[in-house]
Amino acid sequence: INGVIHRVSNDTVFVSMGKTEGILAATEQVPGEKYIMNSRIKVYIMDVKKTTKGPQVYLSRSHPGLVKRLFELEVPEIQDGIVEIKSISREAGSRTKMAVYTADENVDPVGACVGMNGARVNAIVNELRGEKIDIINWNENPALLIENALSPAKVIAVLADPEDKTAKVVVPDYQLSLAIGKEGQNARLAARLTGYKIDIKSETQAKDA
Repeated sequence: INGVIHRVSNDTVFVSMGKTEGILAATEQVPGEKYIMNSRIKVYIMDVKKTTKGPQVYLSRSHPGLVKRLFELEVPEIQDGIVEIKSISREAGSRTKMAVYTADENVDPVGACVGMNGARVNAIVNELRGEKIDIINWNENPALLIENALSPAKVIAVLADPEDKTAKVVVPDYQLSLAIGKEGQNARLAARLTGYKIDIKSETQAKDA
């Protein structure tokens, strides 16, 4: 939802949304984001509680739901139900991974979300002030989903155990740091996106093991 910042008190930002005011608590803000008085802001409504003073609206800028809603607004194929967001994982202010799916063979779900020359995804990146967004194809096969989720890293093999929700992944030696990501972020987001605990090894480590 769109709002206007009309008050900042301590670490709490108060957002005017027409007749109601929403609270953007410090815990729901994005690290490093500046909140300037009277500037427009897009926020995600997490909760509404009834109080003696009327409804209290709790907002978020860091919730994965914000990214989902922004794509729903930006991508007509999502609005029309042709493309579905299957899963999303986010480290606010840094990176989001999103898995998309369509049953329509004539539609490229990733391409629809990216847009012509990246126009759609770039509009969302700008709204999120530079947060990186990886969009991947959803797959019912967990091994293929995990391979896609570790993008942009290349994967040699995935052994997924659907019962334990664990997976062993082998990547080329030169791709190990990319697959794990800075401070483990790529692997962490891929694990959250897929619901699998992912153990990544380089080809050399896998052979030694």
